[in-house]
Amino acid sequence: MSDEKAPLSEDGIAAALASVPGWRREGDEITRSFGIRYHGGVAMIVHVADVERLVGHHADIDLRWGRVRFGITTHDAGHRLTEADFDLARRIDAIAAAHLAEPLDD
Repeated sequence: MSDEKAPLSEDGIAAALASVPGWRREGDEITRSFGIRYHGGVAMIVHVADVERLVGHHADIDLRWGRVRFGITTHDAGHRLTEADFDLARRIDAIAAAHLAEPLDD
């Protein structure tokens, strides 16, 4: 397992979470939702999936009418949070901005 996929300590999680404003911790997962029209959400998900394939890390994605929710944890690390999760969160934020998705407060 690479260092990027090693479980973070509680202090490491707190520091990493501070680096991704808008993401929330829910147990051993970080989550964020965006408001976007349905078909725009589909396009955004395809863009995210393409990047996920390249970096070898994947989010759980829930598409609803007008909303996309991402949940990220590292399955290979026993469903614990790792640096790879926060790297993917930053990438999702950039993709969401490119698709003009509106961050939502869940």
